[in-house]
Amino acid sequence: MLSSRKNASERAAAQAWEYLTSAVSAAGDSAKNAGLAVGDSARTAGKAAGRAAGRQGSRLAAETGSRVGSTADEAWRRANRAVDALAGRRPATPWALLALAAVAGAAIGFAAAATLRTAVDRRTTEPAGALDAPPPPTTEQVHLDAE
Repeated sequence: MLSSRKNASERAAAQAWEYLTSAVSAAGDSAKNAGLAVGDSARTAGKAAGRAAGRQGSRLAAETGSRVGSTADEAWRRANRAVDALAGRRPATPWALLALAAVAGAAIGFAAAATLRTAVDRRTTEPAGALDAPPPPTTEQVHLDAE
């Protein structure tokens, strides 16, 4: 009974995996083709608009083509990440971000240490009494001689 369940679940998992890989591949191909087609049509329209409206239309068409291409690339990246997650692979460690955080932490620590060192040096080099508070006011009555 247990082995038949295991075999059935393994078969279902294998079928799901095959379906997923084929779906991701087809989606990636169709997204890339759609992005290329839209980018090509945007460039063509941009050239026509560029002739009619000058540089402005051409620039807008180029921006549209690059946005569509970047959207297709993002879809492809996300699909690959989903496949990797379902396959049980861990995402790569972002070493560049970790190095950047370490450098930033070291710079902040260095700045704090330098500031503290400067404050301690000032405290020890200032003359005695420079930082002392003035004496409190007296409560005695003031007598003025009218002479």
